[in-house]
Amino acid sequence: MIALGIDPGTAQCGFGVVALDDGRLRLVDAGVIRTDSAATDAERLHALHAALVQLLGLHRPQRVGVERLFFQRNVQTAMAVGQARGVALLVAAEAGVAVDEPTPNEVKQAVCGNGAADKQQVAAMVARLLGVVLDRVPDDATDALAVAIGCAYRGVSTVRLAAIT
Repeated sequence: MIALGIDPGTAQCGFGVVALDDGRLRLVDAGVIRTDSAATDAERLHALHAALVQLLGLHRPQRVGVERLFFQRNVQTAMAVGQARGVALLVAAEAGVAVDEPTPNEVKQAVCGNGAADKQQVAAMVARLLGVVLDRVPDDATDALAVAIGCAYRGVSTVRLAAIT
């Protein structure tokens, strides 16, 4: 199972790709898509679309997880995140890939077993589950890896349930 996790944003969009084989997680790719701050919103969303299409073509995930916007104090930030989410959902739909839309609490629950875990706990569990050091990995990429891990777990369990019925 290969899963792509996305922590949406128009200025910075985190992505993480993991593989789950025989119960073992493996880091495939992670990073941040950055768009030009001088560009228009339309140009930024177009650049994000192109980058996500390229990622899906490169890694060919069976599932894509796009973190759901849970709560945002700043309305402008919420709008930008919502637009980036829309682009990510569109790219997955265009590719015909199954989509998960977990809330931040669901991601924390899947990775840490605690929906109230803080960012440091999530990062530590992501590093531990993947067997890597994430010291220089941006927070957006670490968050996206957490989304990908939960997405991969869900994908494997969905396949197993389908085989039983």
